[in-house]
Amino acid sequence: MAAVQVATSTDLEENRRLVGAHVGAAAREGASLVVFPEATMCTFGGPSFDLTAVAEPLDGPFVQAMRAAAARHGVTVVAGMFERASASGRELEDRRPFNTVVVAGPDGELLGAYRKLHLFDALGAKESARMRAGDPATGVTTFHFGGRAGIGERGGEMTAGVMTCYDLRFPEMARALVDRGAMLLVVPAHWYAGPEKREVWETLVRARAIESTAYVVAAGKPAPEGVGRSMVVDPAGVVCTVLEDAGDGVAIADVEASEVARIRAVLPVLEHRRFDVAPRSAAVPVRPA
Repeated sequence: MAAVQVATSTDLEENRRLVGAHVGAAAREGASLVVFPEATMCTFGGPSFDLTAVAEPLDGPFVQAMRAAAARHGVTVVAGMFERASASGRELEDRRPFNTVVVAGPDGELLGAYRKLHLFDALGAKESARMRAGDPATGVTTFHFGGRAGIGERGGEMTAGVMTCYDLRFPEMARALVDRGAMLLVVPAHWYAGPEKREVWETLVRARAIESTAYVVAAGKPAPEGVGRSMVVDPAGVVCTVLEDAGDGVAIADVEASEVARIRAVLPVLEHRRFDVAPRSAAVPVRPA
């Protein structure tokens, strides 16, 4: 599998070209799952940049390019985009787009589209001012991959769950994905650089792997805007491969369904749980005791 670390811009055509080029490079290295960062279709831009104007539908140019690249190389591709908000083909009054991660399968089919549930309204940022959150009532997003060259020959078919960037701070989401059968978590991210942000990123990626006894494939944007450090972590929390802070690159690692089964057998934390995870109403406030 591959975690692609790439800096994208507001040039939508160039971003589509980058996706095609990196999918091809990862496929040539034997990857059958290629994970790109959040906001691959178009970077977030500054606070005044109009994401509504660049947002596309799920059958728009970006997803079409993703599906074509996936089919051309026989791989599964995961990447972040800004999805135009509409209902039954009509524009909504609230035109803020969704922050969506799309999954394209090796036959070019659309395997899933996850609308980010946890928007980054923290540390002075206000993502919800520019984007809409997904609805937790629709459930979490999983997909199957494997059975082709690369991972399929060695690792067998696996179920993957989708998280996006700030979702990493919510362990119950990883638990919900594991309950849906996820043995691997993909995390497209645009983890902004800042004091201690790199350390937090690395800690959270490894923590989600350890508590879920699942692989984590985390793909982010490089420095100076992001923290870089795109990585693949195994079900025991060991970093299999990691990129440097700066520069574009592809982190390649093998994953094995049998390794997930082995770790879960010797460390059955999922069986030992005493609590279930359920969607929480946004109307219920969180107050300190």
